[in-house]
Amino acid sequence: MHNPTTVDAYIAGFPEEIAEGLEQIRGAIHQAAPEAKEAIKYGIPTFVLNGNLVHFAAFKKHFGLYPTPSGTSAFKEEIAPYKGTKGSIHFPLNKPLPLDLITQIVTFRIQENAEQAIKRKKVK
Repeated sequence: MHNPTTVDAYIAGFPEEIAEGLEQIRGAIHQAAPEAKEAIKYGIPTFVLNGNLVHFAAFKKHFGLYPTPSGTSAFKEEIAPYKGTKGSIHFPLNKPLPLDLITQIVTFRIQENAEQAIKRKKVK
């Protein structure tokens, strides 16, 4: 993969079956956050709304969703079946994507970012 500059270019760099999964994740995020803007940050697709909302990516054995540590801790029980780290969730390539869960996480992050934006305005 050569440094994509758009989400379309990032997704186009993968085999069809992986690209389909990436498009499903993208669609779930769009559904939850239609006003969010797409970008490439840290070399991976990112949705931005009052700051970084979520990132997502594909790897050899999993799709990664990066909703920040707060986005993973708020859904600790729901994401328990998946591997991950403090700020990421790994969805296996060979299993159906939990699109409803992704939508819920994105909805949580929208609210969280909106609250942080209000706090930033009050400080100014």
